[in-house]
Amino acid sequence: MRHAGTETIETERLVLRRLLPEDAPDMFKNWASDPAVTRWLRWEPHKDVFETYALLTAWAELYKNPDYYQWAIQKKASGEVIGAISLVDDLLGEAYRDKWTGVDLSDGIWEPGYCLGRAFWGKGYMTEALRAVVDYWFTRTDGSWLTCCHAKGNPASGAVMKKAGFVYDHEAQYHKFDGTPVDCLVYRLTRADYEAFCHKR
Repeated sequence: MRHAGTETIETERLVLRRLLPEDAPDMFKNWASDPAVTRWLRWEPHKDVFETYALLTAWAELYKNPDYYQWAIQKKASGEVIGAISLVDDLLGEAYRDKWTGVDLSDGIWEPGYCLGRAFWGKGYMTEALRAVVDYWFTRTDGSWLTCCHAKGNPASGAVMKKAGFVYDHEAQYHKFDGTPVDCLVYRLTRADYEAFCHKR
């Protein structure tokens, strides 16, 4: 599969760029320390900014890999980093691999994951970022499809997925890093459906 790595993407209001150690203060303040943001994510809130810095330092080493996709979501107007969005292969492991029908899994199960600071919810930023990453995937790589999922208790995330063209596929379950199970709804977006969606918007 042809990969593109994490290159900068610009939208009307946002810059999606590599998330770096110097972004630790914004990341910690805006979302990594907030239990309301991490409630449906697999990881727990960070205890201090040093934990955030250590994580970003480790992630920065991965950008040399062409199949590593991790973006900061930065507001153009202020330069503030307000969230993050990534593309990860097989994020949920074997949890729903056997549920896909008629889909080629040979290149992996690539899934966007995202989070946004609570102060920036409801303003369309996440939809804008997800659409940009989906566009990047289908124009810069030869991947044939994407999947996406959200916790049943977090329908707002599902609304974002639908606005980016994803279509509901099936129910599944993922586990947080501490083993806690979370029931979720799984969506997918094929290249053909993406092209049809682009014609409509």
